[in-house]
Amino acid sequence: MVKVLIPSGALGISVDPDALERGLRMRPDIIAIDGGSTDSGPHYLGTGSCKYSRASVKREWRLLMQARARLGVPLLVGTAGTCGTDAMVDWLLDITREVAVEEGQSLRVATLACSQNPAATAQAYEAGTLTPLPGAMPLNGEDIAACSNIVALAGAEQINAALATGAEIVIAGRSTDTAVIAALPLSRGCHPGGAWHGAKIGECGALATNNPATGAILIEFDAEGFTVRPSGEGVRATPLTVSAHMLYENADPFILHEPGGQLDVRNATYTAVEGDTSVRVTGSVWHPSERYTVKLEGARLAGYQTTSLVLVRDRRYVEAIDQWIGQLREAFEQREGGNIAGAYSLEFRLIGSNATLGALETRRHDAHEIGVLSVITAATQQAANDIAKLLNPYLLHYALTPNEPMPTFAFPFSPPEMERGGLHEFVLNHVMTLETPMEAFALDVVEVGP
Repeated sequence: MVKVLIPSGALGISVDPDALERGLRMRPDIIAIDGGSTDSGPHYLGTGSCKYSRASVKREWRLLMQARARLGVPLLVGTAGTCGTDAMVDWLLDITREVAVEEGQSLRVATLACSQNPAATAQAYEAGTLTPLPGAMPLNGEDIAACSNIVALAGAEQINAALATGAEIVIAGRSTDTAVIAALPLSRGCHPGGAWHGAKIGECGALATNNPATGAILIEFDAEGFTVRPSGEGVRATPLTVSAHMLYENADPFILHEPGGQLDVRNATYTAVEGDTSVRVTGSVWHPSERYTVKLEGARLAGYQTTSLVLVRDRRYVEAIDQWIGQLREAFEQREGGNIAGAYSLEFRLIGSNATLGALETRRHDAHEIGVLSVITAATQQAANDIAKLLNPYLLHYALTPNEPMPTFAFPFSPPEMERGGLHEFVLNHVMTLETPMEAFALDVVEVGP
């Protein structure tokens, strides 16, 4: 039997100290937490930066390092610093060094590096050794070589290689959310289907319970399956909340692909236990694959952006907002297009109408005010700024008809143009076949603390 405590859905979003304390009383064999994902878009991978503040990450990491020292069990984080690049592994290692000194802890720390060389990855693509996944964009080697960062997603094999060093703390680069939880149960002979399934259920902490805000959850793995035990006060896991989590961030609610195989939960059974507060799951099946593959993620600089926001309150214009935007765009391109050098894109998002779904929106607005956000993307920041300034008088005074008085709308900020800086886009949605699981990864062990 192996107990894995997941104290939160991600390092940096908050750890509930009370739920953590109750989880520690369950005597887990390891504390495992995810450090990030691609959920927040390509910026963090493109820039190799963390979404969360360093202060919040250090505060929560200190809590977990204190908990680890108290129990004497390993502490493991995957996808360090949101994107999991080598630089973000080093960033979290620096935080670990600081906390170790401040807490008087002498520690052995294993780091797992996942970054890939863009030029070498481009060569692998041209050689046909990368396999596109459904929805992958058309690519060439130059597209891949232009990536600022490429990472390979580690699986349970790479995580277990790090744990096998005997390190008290493991800081892993980009990893699948499930691998950091499934690794130890798999290495200790727990049911492989149960290990991967339980890891999927626990990947976001208490999200698979009736109170996701409590964060912490404990998954107990054994030879036949797993049991989900929330550690928050009064929090319940039910067969509904647990089974429903297979729908979360998963194209198929019954099949989950991971490095080295796939999980099949079509025959899984979910049973309420322990006074209907916990859930027992059996019947999950793990199918190993013939080839060992890892997914690649890459991002590159796609241009620079500037935005402007104008507020439209005139009822006539609110009711005819689509017509107004269409005419405004046409007038702007006819009058100013010849003055703009280089390629650019101009997008309008109507806040209060279709800012979330765009063309997919089916509900029409019924508002007294609509915010019009213009998004200009160009090859340089200066070009994007210049186009935004050309657009400025149109957003402020453009009339629906030539003969009516010039309207006036409101800019909430002065100046209204706001630089967004470099815009990144995802490039790779491919898998790479490895001869051995560690082929694309690098493992290091260091001593930290006084």
